[in-house]
Amino acid sequence: MTTHSRAATLSHVTCVPVDAPLAVAWQQAAAQIRARLAPWPADDTAPKWRLHAHTPASAGKGDVIWWPLSTEGAPGTAASLQIDGWRASGAVVLCSRALASGRVEDTLYTSEDIYRVAGVDDPAFLPAFAAFLDCGFVPHDALVLARAWRTDGSHARAEDAPTLGAWPTVLESFPSVLGQVPSPGRFAPCPSRLGLYPVLPSADWCERMADLQVGTVQLRIKDPAYPGLRQEIERTVAAGKRVTHDSAWFINDHWREASKANAYGVHLGQEDMAALSAADVAELYASGMRLGISTHGYYEILAAHHFRPSYLAVGAVFPTTTKVIATAPQGLAKLARYVKLIAPHYPLVAIGGIDAANLAQVLETGVGCTAVVRAVTEATDVAAAVKGMQQAFAQRA
Repeated sequence: MTTHSRAATLSHVTCVPVDAPLAVAWQQAAAQIRARLAPWPADDTAPKWRLHAHTPASAGKGDVIWWPLSTEGAPGTAASLQIDGWRASGAVVLCSRALASGRVEDTLYTSEDIYRVAGVDDPAFLPAFAAFLDCGFVPHDALVLARAWRTDGSHARAEDAPTLGAWPTVLESFPSVLGQVPSPGRFAPCPSRLGLYPVLPSADWCERMADLQVGTVQLRIKDPAYPGLRQEIERTVAAGKRVTHDSAWFINDHWREASKANAYGVHLGQEDMAALSAADVAELYASGMRLGISTHGYYEILAAHHFRPSYLAVGAVFPTTTKVIATAPQGLAKLARYVKLIAPHYPLVAIGGIDAANLAQVLETGVGCTAVVRAVTEATDVAAAVKGMQQAFAQRA
């Protein structure tokens, strides 16, 4: 894998029309921002984008159209029809509306979804958006990174500059995700470094982890009609109470059943969390259980941050066969940046394709917890595999 030099160039984004003064200014400023993000892994498979400085006559896949709105709000009927047509052709449309006190609201339309955020406006926003697209980020992640960017540099920490350049690592500079149900408050805390975190398919497996005194475990049974689900949860909760040091055991998905069993905590996926009503979230919060939420990029991190969970999980770090994930593997470069952003605020769990062979690389990023599946369930000697991975964490304590 290679890294970009500090030459002021973009590899995957062209601001168009190439002879328009605004597009030229965007291109030059974006290249300068891009250079300040080095080192960043080059990816020849990243998509190519055309960022339009003016409304085009037609658009399709690879086109990004910025549409500034008046302060009144949403696009009118004719504009909405135009946006729908562009989306149907595969284009991305970004509508930005100025708010009071230097704030701005963005609505990003893709062929698959609509994303809405509110944050602080900055004169370098569009060039920053182009720079993060050029890094290979999907448009909604590039959007929130660009809204975090500050011309005065307050989005980054000076101590991170030697390794991350001017990468945004200050959570307070990022925008908020709109359209979510209210958050009832911060969920109960859990240990800041959760360590080795086996995610297991049955109470039998979880009980084996209790025998080995594994502090963090998750029971993951996705099927709500699984025979004996309640008993599996109850057995897992009971097993977790046999762990005498820093026991933090979670139940995946089935939060009401977990609450009835007096579970320590639950883990929910991004889609599962989004499906909860305000009353559901309030009920979950009132249960007193800890809450972990899965995320797959910057936008989803901010969506999860809205609920102030007990921990955040990010992944998949590497390709994995245990779960179908629509997003590409995150890789270690992104993980290292997530650690800098999240770890001051939440325990961070790395998940996806992690095993004994690559664990040391993952821990080099500074992450304090890694979820593992096959590294335990497919181990020839489970006790030895668990002990070996625990030792890797102990060496970095």
